[in-house]
Amino acid sequence: MSVKGLVYYNKTEAGVLEKKDNEFTFQYLPAYLSRQGARPVSITLPLQTEAFRSGFLFPFFANLLSEGVNKQVQCLKWRIDERDYFGLLLKTTQEETIGAITIKPIST
Repeated sequence: MSVKGLVYYNKTEAGVLEKKDNEFTFQYLPAYLSRQGARPVSITLPLQTEAFRSGFLFPFFANLLSEGVNKQVQCLKWRIDERDYFGLLLKTTQEETIGAITIKPIST
């Protein structure tokens, strides 16, 4: 099963983050790459056409998550397993995040 999120950089659609089975991918959208002045969402994810692949959630995105008691409260509120980093990321980064990145779930 595949779960996806649309990654926004300063409210501009920048790329797609996907979890499929035990693999994570992040790929910039062609329209974003062709924008004048496009910037990478992270220095660890430089602008490129090829998808980034990983066996775990990219550290940049994992660092957007709450920790400690805040994480516990969020998991209880939305009934998300504390180890489901991707599910928690899609639920908690849709708006009002610290920084320029927001992520909205993509319905399939």
